[in-house]
Amino acid sequence: MEVPFAFLVGVLFASGLYLMMQRNLLRFVFGLLLLSGAVNVLIFTAGRLSRGVPPIIPEGLAAPAGPVANALPQAVVLTAIVIGFGLIVFTLVLVLRVYERLGTVMTEELGPALVRSPDAREEP
Repeated sequence: MEVPFAFLVGVLFASGLYLMMQRNLLRFVFGLLLLSGAVNVLIFTAGRLSRGVPPIIPEGLAAPAGPVANALPQAVVLTAIVIGFGLIVFTLVLVLRVYERLGTVMTEELGPALVRSPDAREEP
């Protein structure tokens, strides 16, 4: 069951890295989003996929009676989703501010656009 998820992680990582190497800031953000999703699937798969029951210990026992699902990868993935969402929103706001100020999201045009910017500081 883990083999298809391993291929999925590989495809997501490759797609994310490909998009991040483009010269467009929006494609960089989408690549970052794909990498975040790939890491989440990787963590979830590394915690072993099982169809066990919830990890609840019945009263009077010191350990679960049968096979249970591992709750730790689920908690880590949930935390990673929240952190990834915050990172993506922050990055999108930065890209929006760059576009509003400089009028471009292409990285090779950002240097000359910064020099031409009316807010650029002049050297004495």
